[in-house]
Amino acid sequence: MTDIIEENVCYIVSDSIGETAELVVKAVASQFNSDRIELRRIPFVNDTETIKEIVEEAEGFNSIIAYTLVTSELRDIIEREAKGKNITTVDIMGPMMDTFREVFKKNPRQEAGLVRKLDESYFRRVDAIEFAVKYDDGKDPRGILKADVVLIGVSRTSKTPLSMYLANKRLKVANMPLVPEVEPPEELFKIPKRRIIGLTISPDKLNEIRKERLKTLGLKAKANYASMERILEELEFSENFMKKLGCPRIDVSNRAVEETAQSILKMIRESERDE
Repeated sequence: MTDIIEENVCYIVSDSIGETAELVVKAVASQFNSDRIELRRIPFVNDTETIKEIVEEAEGFNSIIAYTLVTSELRDIIEREAKGKNITTVDIMGPMMDTFREVFKKNPRQEAGLVRKLDESYFRRVDAIEFAVKYDDGKDPRGILKADVVLIGVSRTSKTPLSMYLANKRLKVANMPLVPEVEPPEELFKIPKRRIIGLTISPDKLNEIRKERLKTLGLKAKANYASMERILEELEFSENFMKKLGCPRIDVSNRAVEETAQSILKMIRESERDE
């Protein structure tokens, strides 16, 4: 056996990047003059040979092996190898997983790096929500070029709530109102038409929605915004423009936001399969 060197080392072994184990070890080490304890993090450990090499090296020090290994096979291996070398181990996740399994009657997925994946998913969702807010209602046409999906349609076709719903699915969505008096941005012609979704609606339904909107704002329901003449003008302009673009369209007249969003997601999946 190698002579023990008087050096305190804590090995942090993980089948992912090892941040969870390192945070726990650092918190504990801070209570024991951590400047006198060397921490060595070994990430992405997923085979027997690497574990044997770590244990062999640890034998040369006054050491502890702290680990976060989600598979029972790897945990058994590191325990067996360390025991053979008389090295103390600390299983950081195992006892908690065993407790979860016992109390909640569910088996763990035993998949490395899930915390990191969850974090990445969270931040992608936050980025998508911030994107939807920034490029809502045509605030900045440059967002069209960066978007995963662009929603176009006349006012009150649920563009904003749809953008937020899809953002929560981690899609970057820009939306653009179509108004006869305003020339649609040229950016709409610079992206694939499959990334643009035209939202259509029946005149009667739009009239009803706009009247309710005016009431909410304390305005007269007879305002031009809700007049049938104005609505027909806007819808004709919108329809002609969507035909010009050649983009797919969805009629939102009698659909809930969730239902329309699911249709959009299906269209996106189908277009990705076709590529």
